Amino acid sequence: MRPTGKLHLGHLVGALHNWVNLQDTYHCFYMIADWHALMSEYEKPSAMAENSLEVARDFIASGIDPERSVVFVQSQVPEHLELAMIFGDLTPLAWVERCPTYKEQLRELSGRELTTYGFLGYPVLQAADIALYRADAVPVGVDQLPHLELTREIVRRFNSLYGKKVFPEPEPLMTSTPKLLGLDNRKMSKSYGNFIALSDTPETIAKKVTQMITDPERIRLADKGHPDICSVFSYFSTFGGAVMQEDVRDWCEGAKTGCTECKKRLAHMVTEQLAPIRERRKALTDAKIKEVLHHGAKKAREAASQTMDEVRKLLHLAA
Repeated sequence: MRPTGKLHLGHLVGALHNWVNLQDTYHCFYMIADWHALMSEYEKPSAMAENSLEVARDFIASGIDPERSVVFVQSQVPEHLELAMIFGDLTPLAWVERCPTYKEQLRELSGRELTTYGFLGYPVLQAADIALYRADAVPVGVDQLPHLELTREIVRRFNSLYGKKVFPEPEPLMTSTPKLLGLDNRKMSKSYGNFIALSDTPETIAKKVTQMITDPERIRLADKGHPDICSVFSYFSTFGGAVMQEDVRDWCEGAKTGCTECKKRLAHMVTEQLAPIRERRKALTDAKIKEVLHHGAKKAREAASQTMDEVRKLLHLAA
């Protein structure tokens, strides 16, 4: 996760729930990617350190256990940049230029100067992030597959050039996760500010839900609605389960409940779902979070240094 702002419901259902479950099967590294964040926030980086603490707080409050998993900040492990430099030397420019998310990010973050060397090369740093821990599996959605395939190509080329399989080719752990639209029916994004944050108060959640766009064809209470084109309904289907989803469909299509009442019920449901996270967040002081990140960086550096010792020897770099 990049510490570019508060984590939101999209992060929770799209990644964090899955990450929590993966701890039962894998030895997991969960990284707060501040170098990646700096690629888009380099003009105004003043909030980076605070955002990193908040992301770590959301990780742990959501159920990631720092006793079982490694939780750390990317910039506290300098080996990330060292391996990225080596990978950058052997990665053809055409490989990074073809990444579809590069152009998507340029469009989404318009208004900032992002046609930079660092931003173009962020998939190479991403490959280093993965390979540094010799990861054999990475949880991804469909839209992230091109990035993971680039990582596989880079490590394959490294292993071939230097005659030793230093890095495994990581396999995707495909995650089937619900896609939440933002409050304005666009993609939910920190850049757009169209989200409900995990740290939002009940009052803030209620206010944000009232602003959500509903069925544009339903003007009066007596009008029968079309739930499949209503973003409020999509939230019920994600947070309420199958039974609740069918109840809401019946209310809407039968004109039994108005959109205002529907939003009130949704706000209550989301507030209840986030209540345990809010309570756990309150107990996580900055001192506690910094301690977790300090120990996490130490564990990460132990693994990273072992990898880089072998890489340096293969490349005949000075010890």
